[in-house]
Amino acid sequence: MEQRISIERLEQAVNLFGSFDENIRLLEQEFSVTVVNRDGELRVEGEPENTLLACKAIQALLTLSSKGEPIAEQNVRYVIGLVRAGKEDQIDQLTADVLCITAKGRPVKPKTIGQREYIQSVLKNTVTVGVGPAGTGKTYLAVAAAVSAFRDKQVNRIVLTRPAVEAGERLGFLPGDLQSKVDPYLRPLYDALFDMLGAETYQKYVERGNIEVAPLAYMRGRTLDDSFIILDEAQNTSREQMKMFLTRMGFGSKIVITGDVTQIDLPGGTVSGLKEAMRVLKNIEGIGICELTDADVVRHVMVQRIVRAYEEYEKRPAGKGRK
Repeated sequence: MEQRISIERLEQAVNLFGSFDENIRLLEQEFSVTVVNRDGELRVEGEPENTLLACKAIQALLTLSSKGEPIAEQNVRYVIGLVRAGKEDQIDQLTADVLCITAKGRPVKPKTIGQREYIQSVLKNTVTVGVGPAGTGKTYLAVAAAVSAFRDKQVNRIVLTRPAVEAGERLGFLPGDLQSKVDPYLRPLYDALFDMLGAETYQKYVERGNIEVAPLAYMRGRTLDDSFIILDEAQNTSREQMKMFLTRMGFGSKIVITGDVTQIDLPGGTVSGLKEAMRVLKNIEGIGICELTDADVVRHVMVQRIVRAYEEYEKRPAGKGRK
């Protein structure tokens, strides 16, 4: 079966095909079809069902391209997933507004429908809990939202924190003062801020007290007014730490809590504060709980495959392939 799709502008075809036709090759491989660009139209040939699915994916990618979205492997794989799930009508939701511009001029915006719903929750609610596997952009998008709110003078300060729980390693023997010991825990937060602001601007705001990156223990006894507060790696908080953190909020503040409940590094028997908070805070006005999935992973495709493999492994009954 052969289907034809007309392309209005050459730039659209260039964007769709990608470098060395890598995007089209990926579509051909995933749907077992051949795609040829001839006389201003694409000719898609293969088994009837595969050809129809491939055409839907191409039309969806052309829609993204027409709205100025660059087409890369991540877009193509995500669109393929939507088409296979019969959700290609949701493509329009992917062309979201820019959340923030990085120090190098790159726009930051959600790349999946799950990410878009997460950001909408952050903008709408006073407290947002974002839960999902590695690579779903939980921390990065939260920092982008914080920088955006700070630049728009909606808040006077950005406070980033995470519990200092070791992921199977011991850092206590490291040389240096307390700050030197906790810095490795906070590195992902520094990286996101450097990306958004640039190292010099970041340092300037730290010196002025507009930005604070600190371990969770530093939050005790404080009230944070007019602040955008992010608690990262929240799955490693105890129930007492989580309650302490949530009650730090002052007037004019916003809180985002991020974590991955599949990567808890707490000692055995300790209840995760994040897991409990998701149950306790459900259906509370002003609090949004967003659960991202492996479909929202925007890192290398291998990260998505690894996350999915672990999810499938964890679902197996004990004794059936699990030891």
